[in-house]
Amino acid sequence: MPPEAPLDHPIQNLAAPYRDGTAPELAANRPAVQWWRALTFLPAILTTAALIAVFTDFFAMDGLNLFEGILIGLIAMTFFWISLSVSTVTVGILNMIRGRPAATQTNIAPMEVALLVPVYNEVPSDVFGNACAMLDELETLDHAHRYRLFVLSDTRDDLIAQQEQRAFAALRAKLPEQEVYYRRRQMNTDRKVGNLADWVEHWGGGSDAMLVLDADSLMSGEAIVALTDALSCDPSAGLIQSFPQLFGAETLFARVQQFASTIYGAALSEGLATWADREGNYWGHNAIIRTRAFASCAGLPKVDGLRSKGALILSHDFVEAGLLRRAGWAVRFLPRIRGSYEEVPATLIDYIKRDRRWCQGNLQHLRLLGARGFHSVTRFHLFHGAMSYLLSPAWFVLLTVWALIGKGEESNVIRYFYGANPQVAWPEMSHVNNLFILFFMYGMLLAPKLLGAGAIHQNGLRMRDLGGPMQFALSFLTEIVVSILYAPILMVQQTMAVARTALGIREAWSPQSRRGARYGLLALIKFHFLETLIGVALVVGMSYGLVTLWLLPIAISLSLAVPLSAVSGLNLTRFRWTARQMGTDEVFNAPAIIRSAKAERLALRGLLEQTDRIAAE
Repeated sequence: MPPEAPLDHPIQNLAAPYRDGTAPELAANRPAVQWWRALTFLPAILTTAALIAVFTDFFAMDGLNLFEGILIGLIAMTFFWISLSVSTVTVGILNMIRGRPAATQTNIAPMEVALLVPVYNEVPSDVFGNACAMLDELETLDHAHRYRLFVLSDTRDDLIAQQEQRAFAALRAKLPEQEVYYRRRQMNTDRKVGNLADWVEHWGGGSDAMLVLDADSLMSGEAIVALTDALSCDPSAGLIQSFPQLFGAETLFARVQQFASTIYGAALSEGLATWADREGNYWGHNAIIRTRAFASCAGLPKVDGLRSKGALILSHDFVEAGLLRRAGWAVRFLPRIRGSYEEVPATLIDYIKRDRRWCQGNLQHLRLLGARGFHSVTRFHLFHGAMSYLLSPAWFVLLTVWALIGKGEESNVIRYFYGANPQVAWPEMSHVNNLFILFFMYGMLLAPKLLGAGAIHQNGLRMRDLGGPMQFALSFLTEIVVSILYAPILMVQQTMAVARTALGIREAWSPQSRRGARYGLLALIKFHFLETLIGVALVVGMSYGLVTLWLLPIAISLSLAVPLSAVSGLNLTRFRWTARQMGTDEVFNAPAIIRSAKAERLALRGLLEQTDRIAAE
């Protein structure tokens, strides 16, 4: 490590507002931003109000009871967030069509930038291979900035740590002119938050900015320089977030996520950037941060939970963005900077395990909504993150009620078990009502996908980069079908994650399986037992005429949770035809940074394996 350059990094008091005296005074939001926000939120509010009116009229035929009022509330809650995603995508498309010219960067002052890569029991060849590719590209570019790479290890496995040290030595030998550093903490206090805080407190004073990367992050040299230029030219910005695209997907489940992110995510991210403006959010990586601003106003306190005292803030990124904005710094999102990448979990179970940790952290944000000084948009980001998980229990309750009331006839689950006079007055469901609800639900869920797919040319994507028109059409339909199959399973798993959090079950901080773990049949059955049980119960109910057949797609998905989970890890790259399915620009026309990273990973993996053999002999 270089000589220490310490910075004060005080813990923030969430009970009192704070203003950073070094932050420039931000002007009020431009009228255009207010219009974009109105165009995003008003349609969602108005359509939700209209839906409430329709269902109130439907349920109130024989008088509206408390249970029906609760159902209307759940329907409104779920629909609003779906409608908001539709309007956000629409705003993004409108802004892309408007053809906003790219901002011209002038008066770019040179910056000292630290590239920070925190790692925890990761594959060293992948981490250092990505780092080598990024540094190689930066060396070829003409820019005014100075970059230094820091690999900040929290690795607990001594064998992996030894590989990290050999990979570090190999990287320094290959790039002797580059400044590359490595530090392994003796104690991984406070996980990633503590890892970054340790660097800020001991070495942060030597850098104007820090570009935070994840262990699986990859950024082109152009993207790194573009973020740095943007921060240099905007003295009011404390943090600028890029839009990380997914790359490296080889399995069925990973390809679904990569294709969806590329095709639909662009319009969604453009819409978010448009209405968020200077009150953006932070996703924990692939973002550049003004070091002294972060040090002075983003020290995270411990918080009390329902079953814990002094707990670590888990989803720290949202809160750090809020603290920066609270202190007077702008938090911006620039989705048009291309060349920012991250990897994706390879299997359904790997995704769910990561999602459980995120669920616990996002629900923790509900306790931070009352923090003093947070901007209203910051509070919305925190609330939105929690709602993204709370919607699953809401959907689960609605689908359960839909299954229980069946076809609105004498033969349904309620009357079957409770006789002719059940204690709860359940609403009647006709054939027309079932059909309306089914098409309405799937229509709203698919609307952002259809809008995003229709606007891919606005994002600079060419059809040939997606395999051609026929291949794109097949990939589009495949993604929709596969997503529909996995959606009910994810709904049940997220409902379980919310329940685990409510019960105080802490998720272990375990390293992610980037390449996908192998799960045997017993492990799959144990993991998906609840979904399978619910699916079988629905099928049995349908066979007895107690449950509406309109729930058959959901019943099939849940019943087949185990084989669907097993199929999620199928490697599509083994065969030429399957390798094309749900392919994106990163598959058909991989950028130079991705090709370079793969080559560096492979070379470094071979070197480490060779040294491991020599050490063993």
